[in-house]
Order: sequence, then structure tokens, then C-alpha cells
Amino acid sequence: MKSLFLIRHAKSSWDDASLRDFDRPLNARGKKDAPMMGKRLRQGGHMPDLMLSSPAVRTVSTAWAIADALQYSREKILTLDDLYHASPSEILNVLRRTKDTVDTLFLFGHNPGLTDFANAVCQEHIDNIVTCGVYALQLEMNSWKALSLDKKAVLLFYDFPKNLT
Repeated sequence: MKSLFLIRHAKSSWDDASLRDFDRPLNARGKKDAPMMGKRLRQGGHMPDLMLSSPAVRTVSTAWAIADALQYSREKILTLDDLYHASPSEILNVLRRTKDTVDTLFLFGHNPGLTDFANAVCQEHIDNIVTCGVYALQLEMNSWKALSLDKKAVLLFYDFPKNLT
């Protein structure tokens, strides 16, 4: 059994128009939401065996904030160029390369790829994984190589900063 947590980067800043999209930092709300979501994950008893992140500044910053809240070493987060604005098939290719010793994987990325990937692999449909949203899936498989885009995953939960339930 594998668990996959799809986590969209927290809210980013558009204040500096001279920055490339890749270099945009988190804004004040993003800096507040990411540690809060990490705390919620910790309270829920969710701990990754591995964290993978797009190398974009806003995405790595989100991963770091959540890692800090979980007391997961930032140095263990793998940043992969393939995850920057990745399509569902690119996300699938990254996941299929994951070692089978990893049972719980946190993947930090971007829309529309994350939402499109979630809709391809999960029986539930979601319109949009919001910023800093956590879409947690259960995969009934023993190997990441068995993952495919054919709606077999089961939604464990979807949480996001403005979720008050």
C-alpha cells in the first residue's frame, strides 16, 4: 500500500514584475499557510518517507515550511526539474522512478498539472487543488512502477488553508 500527498505550492507573490515565474517567492499569506498546513499534517499523524518538490522558489519554500512543521530534514527534500509545471504524464514518470521502500510520498508542485494528475489517478474528481492544498491518495499497490493514469487511487482527504472543518 502506498500513500501519495499531492501538495500545491502556497500563495506566491506577484509584487516584483521583473522576477521570472520560477523565482517568485511566497507572499505573506503563503508564508502563513504553509506552516499551518504542516502543523495539520503533523496533527493528523502524516509523515512522509520522502518529499519531492519542483525547484521553483515558491514550491521549495512551501516544502521547507511543511518539512519544518513535521521535523523532516530540509536536506532530505529532493528537488526535481521535471516537476516544474509538470504535466500528468511527467508527474507519473517521476513517481514511477521512486524506490519501493517509500510508502508515503509528499509531492510539491503546480497547477494545472497537479489537479489534472489527481483527476487522472483518483476515482474522485476535483475542480482545483487550491494553493497550499493537500490532496492525499491511497494507492493499492506495492510498487510505484505499477502506478498509471487510470483512476484507481482512493481519496483519503483533501485539506486546504481555508478549510475550517
